This record gives sequence, structure tokens and C-alpha cells, in this order.
Amino acid sequence: MVMIERTPGGVAALSSPLGRSTPRVSQEASPPSDPILPYLRSISKAMQELRTNPEFCQAAIEQLKVYVTEFIDKYGDVYQYSTDPRLLKIWILYADAICDFDKVYKQLEEKRLFLEHALLYEAYALFLFAKGRVLEADKVYGIGIARKAEPVDHLKKMHIEFLKQLESTVEETNDDAQPKPSKIQKERNVVDPWSESTMDSLMTKINGGGLKKFTGYYKSSKVYSGKVPLTSSLNAVKNKFIELGGRKYQIKGFCGTGAFAKLYKASIDGNSEETVALKVQKPAFPWEFYMYRQLDLRISDIQRPSYGYAHEVHVFADVSVLVCDYLPYGTLLDAINSNLVVGHQMDEVLCIYYTIEMLHMLETLHSVGIIHGDFKPDNMLVCNTSEEITDDTFRSETRTVRSQVSLNMAGSFIRGIGGFLMLMKNPFQGICLVDWGRGIDLNLFPAGTEFLGDCRTSGFSCIEMQEDRTWTYQVDTFGLCVIAHMMLHGVALSIEKVKRADGSYMYQPKSSLKRYWNVELWKNLFATLLNTPSSGSDVAVLRSLRRSFQEYMCSNWQLVAKLNQLLAKQKASLCSS
Repeated sequence: MVMIERTPGGVAALSSPLGRSTPRVSQEASPPSDPILPYLRSISKAMQELRTNPEFCQAAIEQLKVYVTEFIDKYGDVYQYSTDPRLLKIWILYADAICDFDKVYKQLEEKRLFLEHALLYEAYALFLFAKGRVLEADKVYGIGIARKAEPVDHLKKMHIEFLKQLESTVEETNDDAQPKPSKIQKERNVVDPWSESTMDSLMTKINGGGLKKFTGYYKSSKVYSGKVPLTSSLNAVKNKFIELGGRKYQIKGFCGTGAFAKLYKASIDGNSEETVALKVQKPAFPWEFYMYRQLDLRISDIQRPSYGYAHEVHVFADVSVLVCDYLPYGTLLDAINSNLVVGHQMDEVLCIYYTIEMLHMLETLHSVGIIHGDFKPDNMLVCNTSEEITDDTFRSETRTVRSQVSLNMAGSFIRGIGGFLMLMKNPFQGICLVDWGRGIDLNLFPAGTEFLGDCRTSGFSCIEMQEDRTWTYQVDTFGLCVIAHMMLHGVALSIEKVKRADGSYMYQPKSSLKRYWNVELWKNLFATLLNTPSSGSDVAVLRSLRRSFQEYMCSNWQLVAKLNQLLAKQKASLCSS
């Protein structure tokens, strides 16, 4: 069994999490009426038999399988035990017994059980590591840490031990003169994440994997039969009411359009204080709703407002309607253009502020296996701060939220309250990333998958796309470089390939940096992100870059004072336009 027999050889530091806590399963006090107590005693007895009588190992294993399987069948999702850590330990033993932790983890995700317990992620990561699936194991640790699973300090410590062990394993393999195939060597798997065949396959997978279980998902096999045609022009639908899920949405304006979607501003049930955006897509496309729900599951409460909210999706045979946040202050592209129309570029201090925000966004996203895939300034909504920013803002590892913001409020959002109100309670969040229709969930692909295919957004195709090479996170980080260049120079990024002193090549922007800017800071950003390899995580790189920008902002109090003045001026400009 995995937790007993399959701990990878030589991993002394990575001992089984159950190894230190399993004896408590039968020793914790339970009331006499507790119906699970006999099972706990039997399971404990079987495990003791395994330890003390190895000659009867197989018989004890079979008996243990019977006990834990019966227990899970009977009490696995009983509400009474939904927060009982003893149940989590039995779930882990059950995963071990059926040799399928993937299935068990998926069940617990769907049932929303024990997602706040570090033990779940530690046990699953050990299982994956024992199977040689180290990239997935690293991702599981990242998800648990991002969710602040308790005790989070212990989970972080075990993650560090895991990385150390992995590093030593790789070094041993590299030192071998004739290395054998490594257990952790990943197979090369290359796909186009946006091709019709890939999207059809992913939609089949998520439709069969519980999409309908997500809160706010409504599906009908019939075509939309409302009185107002959803795909009509704004003049045809303005001030008309659209009924969805028992609510009436009054169309107030037009937010944008694309090849397959139209975006309307709408009030809820005649209340102008409650405003949302309605994204109408033809044909129906619930993928974006799925991505929003993955963000709900994987991103910590304090970071979650930075990625927008979807309240509901209504899927019909011909169209789908996504009900999501509406933010009134325009996009980052609007902010860039507001400077250009008066003959200026955005001030460097403001560029640094938004670059820190974008680095933090991608650091968080990539750490939980999510790629945005369409990272551009018109997909970033400006969020005006409710308080003045201080240098403490830039000393924090997370976006500090002085007003308590929590996903406990999610229920009110799903009922239609404008999500921007929640965003406004975060005084230090400058932008909100939306439009997840091209999002990529790496958990749906085999570990080590790389991508081919062009995003087909003018000016935002990363270098790998331009050269028909594989890519992963570069689709996002190249977008960040383009945005930073647009903020600084007022024009799109043009790159050149230059030869280094050692004969190798690197990519860099063609435009020169102004001498009164922090040249080294920007040179490091572009040199790093334009030349990142496609394999492996980029989280540590993004974090290092973010900290370098934050340290600069903390180096002089006048920079922060100037930033507050610039934000106030920008707010007035965007509101007036």
C-alpha cells in the first residue's frame, strides 16, 4: 500500500503523514454512541497487525481494505463527520487501499471535503511522488499552500523538503556516467490547447466530471426562447428585460464585442445599484464559467478578487449567457490611452505599480496550474483604491486587505450583488484580470504537457508562437512584457534577437529605455521574461522580479506619495471619460 510500502526509497525526510498520526485514529476519545468507533478500532488493529506481524502482511492488508472500504461506503460523506479529521485519515487509507488517490482527491474536491486540511495535500503529493509524477506533486503542494490549508507552516516545510529531495535526485542522475531512465523523466506531450478537437475533448471531460455540480450552473437542452433576442444589436435590446433563472436583467449599455460574444451592462431586477455584465456567446460556451470556478477552488481568499467573479451561467442549445462582474472604471488599456491622448506616456511610478500587480497575478495563477492565455490590457479592469497606498503595501507578500474580504461573501455575489463592491474593499488592488475564455487548466493535461498554437491576438503572440516552438507560461509572461512596454513607451512591443558575448542569442525590446528611468529594473524584467525556457515552473522567477520592483518602491517614500497623486489624477480622468 502506498502510504505503508511505497514511500520512495531514500526519502527519509518525506515520511508518511499518516505515519505520525495514524495511531490517534483509535485513541482519540469518542462518545459511546459514536457509530464509527468500532470501525476505527478494527482499522487500528489491522494496522497494528501489519507493523508487528509482517509474516501475515497480505492477510492484514486485505482485511484493512475491507474495513476502510466499508467505512467509506457507509460514512464517507455523512455530514456529521464532514469536519472530523478522523474521516480524512480513513479517506487517505481508502485511497491507498484502492491504489487510486487521483479518484479520491477528485471526489473530495467535488464534495468540498477537507480542502482546508494540509494532510490531504501532503498525502496526495507523496502518492504522486512515489509514482514518479513529481510535477503534479509540486502542483498539489502549491494548491494546498495557496488555499492556506492548516497547518500551512507544516505544509510549506514539507514542500521545501520535497523540493530538496527532488533536487538531490536530479543531481544523482546527472552525476551518473551512464544514467538509467529516471523515474521522474516526463514524457513529451504537445497539443494545441485552443484547437476545436482539444476543446471538444476538454468539454467532454468537464461535462462528465461535475460541471453541473458547480453553484450557478444552469443548463437547458432547448434553444433560448426569451422575448428579447440575445444576439441583437444594442439598439434592439437597450432598456429591454432579459429573464434568466428567475431574475430580470435590464440592458443598460454595450461593453464590447468579439467574434463569438457580446458583452452588455445590465441592472438586476430594476435596481441600478446592482449592475453586472452579461456575456452572450453563440454557440454556447460554458468553458469560461468552468475556469472561474477553478479560480474559486484554487486561489486564496485574499487574492481571489484580482481575477473577477462569475455568478451564473445559463447554457441553452444555441447560446450561453455568463453573468459576471461589471467594473465602472474602464480597463488598463483605457488608462494607457488616457495619457496618449494628451501627448504623454504613463508615468514610470504608475508603470511600476501595475507591473507589480501583474507579476503578482501571474505568480499566483501559475502556482496553481492555471494559465490565462489572453493576457492583454483590455482584459484588465481598473480598480480604484479606497485608501491611500503606503510603503507597507509593497513590503507585503500578499495584497493587504484592511477591510476583511472573504469568499464567505460569495453567496451574495451569486445572488447578483455587484462584485465590484467587494473589489473596492481591497484598498491595494489596482487591476482585475477578466475574460477567461482562453484560460488553460494544466490539471486537465498530462504532467509536462507543452503547447503549440497561436493565440492570434495581434502583438501578443509570444516568441515561441512566432517561431513555431512549444510554450507554456510564456503566453502570459510575454503579454506582461507587451503591456509594460505599452505603459512605458505608448506603443506595442517590437523585439530583436541579439548575440551574447558567449555566442548564444537572447531577445530584447528594440526600443531604448530612457536614462532617467530605473533602467536596470526594466532591463532585468524584459531580459528574464523574454528568454524563459518553456519547461518548468516560472513562479520563483516571477516572485524574484516582483520583489525587486517592490524593494525599489520602498526605497523612497516620495515614490509612494507620487503614486497616490497619480492614481487620484487617473481616477478623475477615467471617470470623466
